[in-house]
Amino acid sequence: MSKILIVEDEPIIRTALRRLLERNKYEVNEAPSVKEATGKFELANFDLIISDLRLPGAPGTDLISKAGNVPVLIMTSYASLRSAVDSMRMGAVDYIAKPFDHEEMVSAVKRVIGKANAANQNKHSSATASHAIAGMIGSSDVMQDLYNRIHKVAPTKATVLIHGETGTGKELVARALHEESPRRDKTIISVNCAAIPDTLIESELFGHEKGAFTGAASTREGLVAAADGGTLFLDEIGELPLEAQARLLRVLQEGEVRPIGSVESRKVNVRLVAATHRDLRKLAREGNFREDLYFRINVVQLELPPLRERGRDIITLAESLLQRYCQEMEKPDLKLSPEAIQAVTTYTWPGNVRELENAIQRAVILCEDSAEISHELLDIDLDLVRFDEDEEDPAAAPERLKPRRSPQDPAEDLSLEDYFQRFVLEHQDTMSETELARKLGVSRKCLWERRQRFGIPRNKSAAIK
Repeated sequence: MSKILIVEDEPIIRTALRRLLERNKYEVNEAPSVKEATGKFELANFDLIISDLRLPGAPGTDLISKAGNVPVLIMTSYASLRSAVDSMRMGAVDYIAKPFDHEEMVSAVKRVIGKANAANQNKHSSATASHAIAGMIGSSDVMQDLYNRIHKVAPTKATVLIHGETGTGKELVARALHEESPRRDKTIISVNCAAIPDTLIESELFGHEKGAFTGAASTREGLVAAADGGTLFLDEIGELPLEAQARLLRVLQEGEVRPIGSVESRKVNVRLVAATHRDLRKLAREGNFREDLYFRINVVQLELPPLRERGRDIITLAESLLQRYCQEMEKPDLKLSPEAIQAVTTYTWPGNVRELENAIQRAVILCEDSAEISHELLDIDLDLVRFDEDEEDPAAAPERLKPRRSPQDPAEDLSLEDYFQRFVLEHQDTMSETELARKLGVSRKCLWERRQRFGIPRNKSAAIK
């Protein structure tokens, strides 16, 4: 059972969070401050520390250096965005914005502990320290794991299958495998199988003899033969037609290629690296991909993480791309505004690194008389930003989501939703809607929607205050 330490000075939030995690089978300890956490517990004995950013005495970020290899997840309100970003630069594994829902917190905890366990296993299984790959940016645990696997498999002859969403950098990985292999002095041929029509793909890959088909006016060497002695990278191999798959299988099994229309085969020595964003095993079961080819190419599989799962790498990537495009366009050094950083770190990035690169490039082009890149210039689809589902304007939220409770409040029996309802009912006669929203750390729209959800009618007399 994984052990978690909660460091939070507000009893109502601390208790609700402890109960949530205990219901999900975690062993939980708690402390109201950094001083008590370090004095009462041995931090190295925990699998995860969840700490509020602002605490009495020392800030929660002080735990990052004290915790050693134990990951620290920082809780913060939206208005503390700059501090949250700084905490990630200091080494926090991630941050989660208040108000958060239960599923969001549990998902974050599972993700962080899972990555930490995987990283520890990798450290124990290999005495070789990982180092970055040329052209690839990122120091998160998932990227360190990827670097390690590239270093291990690159010097071998093994066929590699790279799996990852569109825009995650599969071709960069293929080139890294080639550059660290004994074939580095030979050619790497890259082919996007989805970009070539089905009627031409066999001719492009395997070549053809003169007169082999209508339009074949001369003999042509295929890309497989052109990669002889080097590496052949087939991107989106899931789009390869079945007929071409059969020819590719022969290349892998027999080490030879026979051009279309030829009666003779040619020996080739090619290392295949394939990539896809599709589930090839499922395609094979459905009869849309040769099962024998799937098992031939799936010798070693490298999984590329989506950008949204790379934690503080997002900020590092964004700032690196910003610097690069400022230099390319001969513009003064620009920085991301706090709102832009918020958008970058909370957006889901369905197009991954490629989408981030496009957004930064566009923002640099459009930025005029300003030293900062605003979130408007990034042109991010706000429907895909990971704000609280009820929050209309996260930037308008107050610095702390910690309305004070009266001493007689039975904190042990209240969930966060119970607390919301009780606070509204007890204070709506003396506070306006704006004041209520400010105290609860939500927008007026969020307050109205939660009233509807919980069936709490609005106090008409308070509305005119």
